[in-house]
Amino acid sequence: MNVTPEHNQRMAKMSFATVYPLYVTKVEKKGRTKEELQQVIEWLTGFGENKIKQLIAENANFETFFKQAKLNPKADLVKGLICGYRIEDIENPLTRKVRYLDKLVDELAKGKKMEKILRS
Repeated sequence: MNVTPEHNQRMAKMSFATVYPLYVTKVEKKGRTKEELQQVIEWLTGFGENKIKQLIAENANFETFFKQAKLNPKADLVKGLICGYRIEDIENPLTRKVRYLDKLVDELAKGKKMEKILRS
């Protein structure tokens, strides 16, 4: 599946504040916790709980969110399909980062062990 420029733009402008509660609902519905979600986001971005709250309060979009992030050096180990896209084939760096996050949340919701999710 090809990623179009329009898709990339839509991903960049998507509000993290809108998506975050969906992540929480997804993981909690599958028996995981908000704290585990926080751990996954912090592993990928370096953002602690207060920074995430700040970004939500500012209604930061994913472009702003990932500009401020210090991406984990192991992030490129996040591979596979998410939403019909093979992560390692996504050329747009921002879209790839958003899909990294989506994939990590998906793995958490599917019950993967935390050490596997965090590529340790």
